[in-house]
Amino acid sequence: MAEMGSKGVTAGKIASNVQKKLTRAQEKVLQKLGKADETKDEQFEQCVQNFNKQLTEGTRLQKDLRTYLASVKAMHEASKKLNECLQEVYEPDWPGRDEANKIAENNDLLWMDYHQKLVDQALLTMDTYLGQFPDIKSRIAKRGRKLVDYDSARHHYESLQTAKKKDEAKIAKPVSLLEKAAPQWCQGKLQAHLVAQTNLLRNQAEEELIKAQKVFEEMNVDLQEELPSLWNSRVGFYVNTFQSIAGLEENFHKEMSKLNQNLNDVLISLEKQHGSNTFTVKAQPSDNAPAKGNKSPSPPDGSPAATPEIRVNHEPEPAGGATPGATLPKSPSQSSLPAVVVETFPATVNGTVEGGSGAGRLDLPPGFMFKVQAQHDYTATDTDELQLKAGDVVLVIPFQNPEEQDEGWLMGVKESDWNQHKELEKCRGVFPENFTERVP
Repeated sequence: MAEMGSKGVTAGKIASNVQKKLTRAQEKVLQKLGKADETKDEQFEQCVQNFNKQLTEGTRLQKDLRTYLASVKAMHEASKKLNECLQEVYEPDWPGRDEANKIAENNDLLWMDYHQKLVDQALLTMDTYLGQFPDIKSRIAKRGRKLVDYDSARHHYESLQTAKKKDEAKIAKPVSLLEKAAPQWCQGKLQAHLVAQTNLLRNQAEEELIKAQKVFEEMNVDLQEELPSLWNSRVGFYVNTFQSIAGLEENFHKEMSKLNQNLNDVLISLEKQHGSNTFTVKAQPSDNAPAKGNKSPSPPDGSPAATPEIRVNHEPEPAGGATPGATLPKSPSQSSLPAVVVETFPATVNGTVEGGSGAGRLDLPPGFMFKVQAQHDYTATDTDELQLKAGDVVLVIPFQNPEEQDEGWLMGVKESDWNQHKELEKCRGVFPENFTERVP
């Protein structure tokens, strides 16, 4: 029996809920069609808009904070692996090995502490802040349903009030068939019964209206107080959240900076112990090509860039075997070829021609060291480079700052430009050595 009673109560509640949904749906349709007025509260609607905006902002902040934490964790893992690599390559006999290992341990602990504090002071606070929104959102929706119930009860009561005059007219003049068919003595009782029934319906409607109004107003008053307060609280929450994140990040970087400085000191000590084995990072040129920044010019394929120039005269060998210069011996296979004669030139030292007649000071640029001749065309790619054509003679001079000289590059001025302008600043430039050959 108890089970039957329980099922009966449950069935009654279900039926009541179904009826409420039907009544609300009907009321909504009438309101949309303009056949029933709807209670409006613009101030409350503005509060609801602010609530939805605040919820959206908070949800986004929570998402971005979780992404930030994931990035911190990823950086922690990357830093840990980098330090593990350092520990592996740091040989046992190197000074500072223990200090480097301790720094790696402290680095790992610092990352873990930073991540945990972000969770405790930012993420958990964020979760607590957003935890209040679902309940309020549910109450806002319930208030909307209760407002529909209130409007429906109000319209029902107003319709009964409008029909009151019609009921009074029925008492004065019977209009129903039942009243017309009833005996005279019975008509008074019927009229009294109709009046009593109408009054009962009107009283019930009035009670339903009062009840619906009370429920709605209780919820409405609470939300009218909570929503503005929640909206104003966002400022303090954002301030506290970002202050916590900024403070934690500032302290983290301070401590991490100290560890990095300690590691730098350890590595400097290691460098001093092995100073002669310092590894200099520089660009790797291609074969026989100089390195200047990111440029690695190389002469055309098959060109004897580094081969000293030998000038030959295809002339018959004199009868006495004497030649103007040194004569190379013939090989059996060269018996039918003319002798190869190497021309010799007087050496030039510091602008002075040594040996031979007419030796004296030449008009050469300051610091002149030697001459080279371009064997291939070279197109300059920077304003500080010389544009060369095959056959151009270049007077080589030293760099003003020897540290600026890149391997495989020389400083000089084309002989034609020097003879014409005599202005070193405008004419000098750098050029790749392997595009030229040294000449006497």
